Amino acid sequence: MPDLLLELFSEEIPARMQRKAAEDLKTLVTNALVDAGLPYEGAKAFATPRRLALHVAGVPVGSAATREERKGPRVGAPEKAIEGFLRGAGLASIDQAKVQNDPKKGDFYVAVIEKPGQSAIEIIAEFMPAILRGFPWPKSMRWGTTTTRWVRPLHSIVATFGPETEEPELVPFEFDGINSDKTTRGHRFLADEAFTVRRFDDYATGLEKHKVVLDADRRKDIILNDAKDRALALGLDLVEDNGLLEEVAGLVEWPVVLTGSFDEDFLEIPDECIQLTIRVNQKCFVLKDPQSGRLANRFVLVSNIVADDGGKLIVAGNEKVIRARLSDARFFWETDLKSRLSDNLPNLNEVKFHEKLGSVGARVERLIALSGELAPLVGADQAKAKRAAELAKADLVSNMVFEFPELQGLMGRYYAAAQGEDPSVATAIEEHYKPQGPSDKVPTDPVAIAVALAEKLDLLAGFWAIEEKPTGSKDPYALRRAALGVIRIVLENGLRLRVGDAIPSALKPIDVDVADPGALVTDLLSFFADRLKVHLKDEGARHDLIDAVFALEDQDDLLMIVKRVEALGSFVSSDDGANLIAGYKRAVNILKAEEKKDGAPVSGKPHADHFQEQAEIDLAAAIGTARAEAESAVSAENFEGAMEALSKLRAPVDRFFEDILVNAEDPALRTNRLQLLAEIRDATHVVADFSKVSG
Repeated sequence: MPDLLLELFSEEIPARMQRKAAEDLKTLVTNALVDAGLPYEGAKAFATPRRLALHVAGVPVGSAATREERKGPRVGAPEKAIEGFLRGAGLASIDQAKVQNDPKKGDFYVAVIEKPGQSAIEIIAEFMPAILRGFPWPKSMRWGTTTTRWVRPLHSIVATFGPETEEPELVPFEFDGINSDKTTRGHRFLADEAFTVRRFDDYATGLEKHKVVLDADRRKDIILNDAKDRALALGLDLVEDNGLLEEVAGLVEWPVVLTGSFDEDFLEIPDECIQLTIRVNQKCFVLKDPQSGRLANRFVLVSNIVADDGGKLIVAGNEKVIRARLSDARFFWETDLKSRLSDNLPNLNEVKFHEKLGSVGARVERLIALSGELAPLVGADQAKAKRAAELAKADLVSNMVFEFPELQGLMGRYYAAAQGEDPSVATAIEEHYKPQGPSDKVPTDPVAIAVALAEKLDLLAGFWAIEEKPTGSKDPYALRRAALGVIRIVLENGLRLRVGDAIPSALKPIDVDVADPGALVTDLLSFFADRLKVHLKDEGARHDLIDAVFALEDQDDLLMIVKRVEALGSFVSSDDGANLIAGYKRAVNILKAEEKKDGAPVSGKPHADHFQEQAEIDLAAAIGTARAEAESAVSAENFEGAMEALSKLRAPVDRFFEDILVNAEDPALRTNRLQLLAEIRDATHVVADFSKVSG
């Protein structure tokens, strides 16, 4: 079957837009093909700095003819109804419609709409201009006198269609003065001559001959492997950076990897500052010494040309710029060290955190108070936690963080360590922002834990107080991430922290009038519960088991919730657990049916003198024993033990349903047996609501 090849050749496309643009082109074109009745076998999109390309394989030569009968209004219907029918069916007059008879509804009009098949080339030529006009670039531009909008000036369009065994045809269309053809160009500097392409295979091969690597992933592989080889030759390791690798692959069509160096004196600057300076300003990779783990005074750059001098001038130019940028970084570092972090605190009062929540300085005061309250709960030294909270934001007004905001927290740790602060305080300054994502590590030092929890709880309580909660997919203040951060810190450190007690402590120092603090705490707890459910599901826990535990009251001890879910999961996977749940559900279903019939819930305790069968006597005794043991185990936070206690009910419950008729004719006997079933329900609710468990 024929293949379609498209190429849109332009000036340089920003690297950050290339991959999505290629996928957008693929989606738009393939959707249009399918909508036109042209299913395809496969498609792949490509992007380089100067071109978007698309190869669609296995496209039919044309669409099939179609015939549709569209039912219209009754004969004699109002004129407006008939006019609407004609417009929808594409008929000029009602005479072009057929009249059919329905024995029940009478005569009505029917339009027979026949559409002849159309060649794929005609279909593609028809929809391509509209796709290009509406292409979803984040930013686009016009140039010259044309009305064309594209990310950068568009120069040419390749569009061919045909089978492998024949010469492909041109798909003829025009996009604001640019006519499609079969000609493209190679590398801007290394092979900037035009050449003709036929289909994808010779297109990709032709580009390679003209110094263009079409596939972005292959360019990434070339860069990464050559960079590692260069580093190995120097006895160093490449510091891998996937984000930078993606960006650099979008800056070059023919990657050439080179290495350069900078003065060793610059290694006095923290490694992260060096790496960020070189990355941001020159898009270069850094190398490290495998022995010390510290950066070496070497870097890797990626050129887009093969230079006659082996790249000496290119390297020298990059070294000159990097030397200047590192000089700036060293100036920032040395200047910041001349003043203590605590000297920066007054400046935080001039930095606005939020219009309704005051300055960063005001927030620091809240963090100090909250960290002090949380410290004993997480085993942290209170004085150190308050000191860390006091200095946590001080680096925000430093020269280095002003230049590189990504280094906030990290620079605070460096400055604190250099100025003799306690190591736990320095660590907390860096880690109080953590975790910043699902793959980020959580703080483990108690002082860092206290300040990190304070940071997130203050954020949540503050924005809840001013009613700036997440809505739908919008979460501008990353409050979901903050709640998940609290959850992960608590769980991964095994902390006994009741969130319901911590929220009022976080709310207390916030200078905002809250109409109903109790309702705020309840709502925020519900938000935490939702985040915890998401976290547990991501960890593989069954949703029904999570719901069974959350159906109980007093669910703000995160660690205990997780332990209950884990214990319940082990229980229901055992034979005793599965059978007990089946018996429980049978009991509950009988209770529901009888309570509906009687119009009132079953209440009261069963009377021992009403028991007539041994199965009743045994079940009552087993329930009393199991419930007492389960309650004792839950009090001791031994949820596995509580489940084991309940598992002893399996045999007596099974025997009860085998031997006993619950709905006895004697009303007193029937009531007593229903009360016994209610006892089963109440006993299991000591650990979870089994009605939520599926199966």
